[in-house]
Amino acid sequence: MMMRHLTLSLALIPWISAWAQGPIMLTLRQAMDLAGKQSYQVQASQLEAEKARSKVKEITALGLPQVEGSASLNNYIEVPTSVVPNFFGSDPELLEVQFGVPWSTTGALALNQLIFDGSYLVGLEASKELRVRSDQELERTAADARYQAAKGYLGVLAAREGVRLSAGSVPILEKSLAEAQAMTAQGFMEATDVDRLSIALASARDRARSFGQQERVALAFLRLVLGVPEGTPLELTDQLETLLNDPDEVALSEAPLDMSGHIEHQLANTLVRLQTLDVKNQRSAYLPKLYGFFNTQAQSFGQEGPWETDWFPATLWGAQLQVPIFSSGLRSNRVKQAQLALKQTEVNLTATEQRLLAEAAERSEKARTALETYQTERQNLDLARRIFDRTSIKFTNGLASSFELNQDQTQYLTAQQMYINALVNLALARTDLRKALDLY
Repeated sequence: MMMRHLTLSLALIPWISAWAQGPIMLTLRQAMDLAGKQSYQVQASQLEAEKARSKVKEITALGLPQVEGSASLNNYIEVPTSVVPNFFGSDPELLEVQFGVPWSTTGALALNQLIFDGSYLVGLEASKELRVRSDQELERTAADARYQAAKGYLGVLAAREGVRLSAGSVPILEKSLAEAQAMTAQGFMEATDVDRLSIALASARDRARSFGQQERVALAFLRLVLGVPEGTPLELTDQLETLLNDPDEVALSEAPLDMSGHIEHQLANTLVRLQTLDVKNQRSAYLPKLYGFFNTQAQSFGQEGPWETDWFPATLWGAQLQVPIFSSGLRSNRVKQAQLALKQTEVNLTATEQRLLAEAAERSEKARTALETYQTERQNLDLARRIFDRTSIKFTNGLASSFELNQDQTQYLTAQQMYINALVNLALARTDLRKALDLY
């Protein structure tokens, strides 16, 4: 365990150094790996897994020898008096005697050993399954952190693409507005044309600012997922187009679901095994229990203080057998409840299998549809951009009106928005599909 923590610490040294020196440069893969190691949810899940390992050792220790020591010091301010018949005569009829002295000291050592208990044997098996379950929970948490990191990373890149596209039309509109203002001053163009271009330019700038705000929000979310301090500069080195057109990502929608390797299926199977052990545990209540013990002690007595006499030892050993005979249906009903709970976990396992199959099929279809939509909207964006560029040139040469330029610019902005939406939907569909296939 110490070596695992050491390995993790060494792996994080480059990131810690990066925080001290400047921006953290991350590819998408590096961002996912970092989130899978040190996100806050993963850190909490790692501690939970450590608790489970400690629990296994605790349960194992219950069947090992238990040794306890004790010591006591007693001082009777008034020694108890007993009344007994007068064995020496009839006068008086009763005698008042004191058995004991004011001071006594006792030191004892007790050894207890479980020899047989069916519940303990089942508990050992169950504790190992609980450790497996905690490790699976850690794996699922790490996969979810990687999934969230991928969403955050792609969200930042999508927002930056929106900024780039929106800002691209600003210089063209600024130039057209300046020319329109000059022509209006000379009386060759109406003020309405200038107003239309001013509105178009303001819309383009507002769209760029909006995408810039989205980028800052996505970066803050990514920092949170990565488990790095707020304000830590991040530099994302992967290109969005490269990621979306990666052959492995394109082929993802045709990838089959590996049911046995899916973490959700493994967790459901673990629950079935745990409940099976609970049935065995309830049935073990019908078996006898056998314990062994060994006790030794020594006492010393005194009139004026402890330790005035020698120490007097006493030693005892033995065994205790507990045999269940009749419980008025208590044990049988507990077994029945455990069996019903086992059937519930088996139903849950079947439901999990069907849910995973349905989710994989649905998200594969969404990924294919999102890709087709993305390709269509990309073509529409290129077409709208060419139209806007041609109209801008015509406007500069006096062959198109400001109304036409404004109309084509609005069409271009709409195409940009549709393209960004399609781009985001494709990125999310791919990340959701990868999560459904448990490929994080």
